[in-house]
Amino acid sequence: MGVVRHVVCAMSGGVDSSVAALLLKRRGYNVTGVFMKNWDSLDESGVCSTERDCDDAYRVCQTLDIPFHQVSYVKEYWHDVFSNLLKEYEKGRTPNPDILCNKYIKFNHFHKYAIHTLGADAMATGHYARTSQEDEEVFQQSHTTRPTTLFRDRFEIRNPVKLCKGADLAKDQTFFLSQISQDALRKTLFPLAGLTKEFVKKMAAEAGFHHVLKKKESMGICFIGERNFENFILEYLEPKPGNFVSIEDGTVKGTHKGWFTLTLGQRARIGGQKDAWFVVDKDIVTGDVFVAPTTNHPALFRDTARTDRFHWIASDPPAELVRTQMMECHFRFIHQMALIPCTVTLNMDGSVWISLSQPVRALTPGQVSSQAPLQDFPSHVDFMRSLALSLPQFAVLYKGDECLGSGKMVQLGPSEFTLQKGRERMVANLQQNDEPIPDPAG
Repeated sequence: MGVVRHVVCAMSGGVDSSVAALLLKRRGYNVTGVFMKNWDSLDESGVCSTERDCDDAYRVCQTLDIPFHQVSYVKEYWHDVFSNLLKEYEKGRTPNPDILCNKYIKFNHFHKYAIHTLGADAMATGHYARTSQEDEEVFQQSHTTRPTTLFRDRFEIRNPVKLCKGADLAKDQTFFLSQISQDALRKTLFPLAGLTKEFVKKMAAEAGFHHVLKKKESMGICFIGERNFENFILEYLEPKPGNFVSIEDGTVKGTHKGWFTLTLGQRARIGGQKDAWFVVDKDIVTGDVFVAPTTNHPALFRDTARTDRFHWIASDPPAELVRTQMMECHFRFIHQMALIPCTVTLNMDGSVWISLSQPVRALTPGQVSSQAPLQDFPSHVDFMRSLALSLPQFAVLYKGDECLGSGKMVQLGPSEFTLQKGRERMVANLQQNDEPIPDPAG
């Protein structure tokens, strides 16, 4: 009889992690369910949703007859994720805490707890994603140390594990896994890799997990939940009132409580204004938030961005990029947005410039509603959805089904509006000097 492998499954109290644990048990593994507590507060109705989720996870483990543990990463989440989030807001950026949570908590602290403290052969999660290795290969992986050089030695890991899209492309979660380490990925199983969400729900129903099936899918910030974002963020950052200023003529349209409560592309709530205005830029020095009168204003569209040092999941960086300094691939900065062809240029410091085949709106219409252009967010849930859709945050790159990795966008190219204004000034200067106007098509 072969060795029974020990797998620790991260349990969230939701349907996906519950079915992941079920599948692992059916495959004959020795499964331990572990619930992570990463945030310490009540929701807006005064109920501690973390305790409710923990109870749900415990009931699933009881049904499956597997051991259940709880582990707290409240302190680690505060230092590694939430403090980072606040600093980014203070810089005028909108970070993606879910990507950071996976990088620093689930695939770092929790991964080490599963392997080293609980002595597991591998950890598993309920993410819709897959890797380039078979399950048995996961158990044969050995620990590798983090590189001390700028780039990982490409011969250090002979067969790097690739992160690939899950079978259910509508639910694919590689976007949120784009910053995890090669070391963690090599020792991780994704039991839902080949399944659709509908099939997972069917399995949950057949297994009697009715209490988790009734739950709504979480749309809020990772481990903070669904709450009024403006009220929430103002609990931690001092209000910094400023003006809404028209990008077109510089007139003041109204006031706001702080530019960090607003996201690019969002409809600005401006008292006394009959028409809709949308956030297109922020000046964190003056506190001005620039707004435009249409949802598809050219000030919202850009086609270039620079990241900080890019995190490559498998090859660091890809051989093609090292060889030619340029690479064709696909880009997204929003979970589930359509992939856009792009050209990536590698810089000496490990950062990359990304040039898109077409200008992209800061907040792509259709991500909150798949049919209509984005309108005013009617509820805090929609606002929280919008939070995950705004610039600047992570640029995630793909080559076919493979998620190559991601980098935080730290610099954006000029908007279409800026370029348009520049062309108009050039034409005006040429006309003033009686010089010929160049043909744009030529």
